[in-house]
Amino acid sequence: MSDSGDFRAVVEAARTCRRFEEDKPLSMADLEWLVECARLAPSARNAQTLRFTLVGPGQTCNELFSLTRWAGALKDWGGPHPGERPTAFVVILMPEDAGELVRFDVGIAAQTIHLAANSKGWGCCMIQSFDHVAVPKLLQIPSGMKPALVLGLGVAKEIRKVAPMPADGSFAYWRDEQGVHYVPKRGIAELIAARF
Repeated sequence: MSDSGDFRAVVEAARTCRRFEEDKPLSMADLEWLVECARLAPSARNAQTLRFTLVGPGQTCNELFSLTRWAGALKDWGGPHPGERPTAFVVILMPEDAGELVRFDVGIAAQTIHLAANSKGWGCCMIQSFDHVAVPKLLQIPSGMKPALVLGLGVAKEIRKVAPMPADGSFAYWRDEQGVHYVPKRGIAELIAARF
């Protein structure tokens, strides 16, 4: 068993990725491995109601990309440019009539996939800003299900780092002149509400 410091480093490195090595596509087997990791994660009541649509490289991947919106905080950037776009997607599906507990399952599955991807040197972007009408049509989502999150995936092309929260409390992420992506995080002293 490795020490807990190793896992903290994995979590710190698993920042959202928005630029990918488009010439190094992920395979369907890669996507199935990611879903296998999510399959083993906890599920509320162990009901396992989530389903996954896998989109590998090709026309459907390109069409799905066009239905997503990227990095709202980067006002002068319209999303990944050609050559830097995700090479695959995992779409997490939930029942249309799901209760609130299923939303926790979505988060658990998404974070598990995100960490699993990072462990392989792949990047992941969790996207909720997508066309909620066109995506189900494109992907022929089964009746009674709806897409909860779209995960853009590929070999990471950008450097992402954690930064201290600025004095003004702004939580917006930014990029420096070299294109390094910074994500401000609050310090632990600010997060702990009480100790007993």
